[in-house]
Amino acid sequence: MPHSQTSASRDSLAGVRLARGASPWLLPTVATAAVSLLRARRSGAAKAVAVPATALAAGMLWFFRDPEREITQGRVISPADGVVQSIMPWKDGRTRVAIFMSPLNVHVNRAPLSGTVTSVEHIPGGFVPAFNKESENNERVVWHFDTELGDIEMIQIAGAVARRIVPYVPQGTKVEQGERVGLIRFGSRVDLYLPEGVEVDVEVGQKTVAGVTRIDRD
Repeated sequence: MPHSQTSASRDSLAGVRLARGASPWLLPTVATAAVSLLRARRSGAAKAVAVPATALAAGMLWFFRDPEREITQGRVISPADGVVQSIMPWKDGRTRVAIFMSPLNVHVNRAPLSGTVTSVEHIPGGFVPAFNKESENNERVVWHFDTELGDIEMIQIAGAVARRIVPYVPQGTKVEQGERVGLIRFGSRVDLYLPEGVEVDVEVGQKTVAGVTRIDRD
């Protein structure tokens, strides 16, 4: 079982396992919903606020969920829940697999292989929708992992709504395959670069589950 599933601290609320880094968004939303519900019987204004506030709180809980996963055995597994947006041969011989995450997906990202985090670089940028080509210039965090397949690059890309990428582990950390490594708040994208010679075993339009879907083929 990956290290992060047993010892890393997480946020929680009402028994729901939540992503680390969710509290700044969740607590004010849930508090507003709770207060408006308590006052709804005595105040028309509170009643008007209660319905949308409760709906928003429920949506936030769903978005920031962080379920446990039975990690798949394989050389390279998906770092993200979502849909394969594109599979593109790169100039240096690598293959880029881009996974688009909608606001309905789990947004906790996982290590595609076991290895050592050799760099975590934040690159400022824009916030256009992550499914647009222009998202190549969006805010991002670039990861490099030293693995049994060599250097593996993974890029977390912010979308139109996502304004914060939250890395969970720093440079120099040894991670296990499927371990939680970061969170992107709201709709976004994760790009994974497979080394030359590694064949892709997913296709465009296929749904992926972080830690479960295998990306490469034997």
